[in-house]
Amino acid sequence: MAPNASASSLDATTKDPPTVDVAVTAPDSADNERHKAEYRTEFLSSFTIEEEQKIMRKVDLHIVVLVGLIYSIKQIDTNNAALVKVMAIGKPTNILNQLGMTSDQYAWVQTAYYIPYVLLETPTILLFKKMSPRLFQSRIIITWGIILALHAAVSTKEALYALRVLIGIAEAGMFPAIMTFYTCWYRGDELARPMIWVHSIDQFSNIIGQLLAYGMSYLDGKQGLSSWQWVFLLEGVATVIFGIIVYFYHPDYPRSPRTSKWLSPREQEFVELRLTTNAPRLSDKPFSLQETLITLKDPRLWSFTFMMLCMSTTSYGIAWFLPNIVTNLGFVTVPRNLLLLLPGSFLSMILIISIHFIYKRALVPRPLFCLTIVGCELLSFIIFLATQQKAAVYAACILGSMFSHAWGTSYWPWRSSSLKGTTGTAVAFGITNSIGQLGGVIGPQIFRSQWATSGYKESYGICVGALGGGFLLGLLCWYLTFDLETQVRRVKKARNKAAREGRVYVDDEVRAA
Repeated sequence: MAPNASASSLDATTKDPPTVDVAVTAPDSADNERHKAEYRTEFLSSFTIEEEQKIMRKVDLHIVVLVGLIYSIKQIDTNNAALVKVMAIGKPTNILNQLGMTSDQYAWVQTAYYIPYVLLETPTILLFKKMSPRLFQSRIIITWGIILALHAAVSTKEALYALRVLIGIAEAGMFPAIMTFYTCWYRGDELARPMIWVHSIDQFSNIIGQLLAYGMSYLDGKQGLSSWQWVFLLEGVATVIFGIIVYFYHPDYPRSPRTSKWLSPREQEFVELRLTTNAPRLSDKPFSLQETLITLKDPRLWSFTFMMLCMSTTSYGIAWFLPNIVTNLGFVTVPRNLLLLLPGSFLSMILIISIHFIYKRALVPRPLFCLTIVGCELLSFIIFLATQQKAAVYAACILGSMFSHAWGTSYWPWRSSSLKGTTGTAVAFGITNSIGQLGGVIGPQIFRSQWATSGYKESYGICVGALGGGFLLGLLCWYLTFDLETQVRRVKKARNKAAREGRVYVDDEVRAA
């Protein structure tokens, strides 16, 4: 096909027009915005709704499970760093006893991990476009797997701190890369679907991780290793193996040469052209100073960022201390205390999946749903402050865990809609996640042993204050994105209507200001 051929000449039933070159698909007048819009409309109109669904199922199959596992394995490491401190509790082989650490000193294990993670998140993500998604993520996973396995060899708390710093350096940029990668493949109004996959797989993996930790607790003393050493060693080796798999199977961009192995040139173009105009693309420059400055001046960047900081402070605080809270309730003995953590993960998975059906139908505005989850989490922490009755405290643990895991599923799709370009998107996700991850630095320090006598009411009070701040900042975010969110919901409903009528939506699109 000649470069200026009309898109209408494409046969909607032809999978691969014989002369289409993926690099030459736009007409000669591509610089003219009107002509580009006309080309896009004609091209997308040549597809049926069945074709669109088939193509996006391919995309889902190649992306969501693999990316969900990347995030899940990272979270298993984070969660199990908290779990190991209650393994073999009261025995010489407990990690605190073996390394001569107090509970407050062990909290620095997580803080030491997040400090370099926060500092390097933004500069590291700027390498994303230059390295490609596949190389970027496989490098991170293999490196952190090696460092994680080395945890089994430490014999002093100083060595453990050093390795946590190194693993924070290795993992920096992973989550912003996931989000930037997703926006290259999915529209903002449908981003909830892959995010729900990520968080659902995460919760399922969390259940598996807790069961594995329970199983590995019985390896205590085997081959001269304590149970906590077995956890780090086996997870580290598994992570390295998974990183090698990621290198070979992780996709790049819709128009990348490797993508042509599972999408035809026509399908590759369809995936990119169906995105909103502000989405990142392969043709974008690796770095744009203009996009960076525009992003930094946007008040939405800072309102979303500090909302996340408030929310993550509470999330990381409760995640870090949850094994201790449940163990101290005394319902069961070690190691069955680990099994009491399972209901929170199971209910989180159910809630996250239910979010998909609400978002798919655009039943409520995304900000309203996100703030409802924040409000419910706030109420669960008020229970901690109101009573020390064991059953109520355990219920608050389950509810707090459930809502703290679910809010990100609604937050990140909402955040992504106002981003522009590869650099702007990467910088915004990098800054939001890096400053937001300060919660990982602060959270483990909230539950101080000196507050144990009061039932950690001071700790829960800090969490309630942080959640209240997150709720107020969420209201500000909604105010700043009100018009944009109205557009997103309108277009989502229009797309749903078009799908019911058996056609691909090609009319007016969401345009981020």
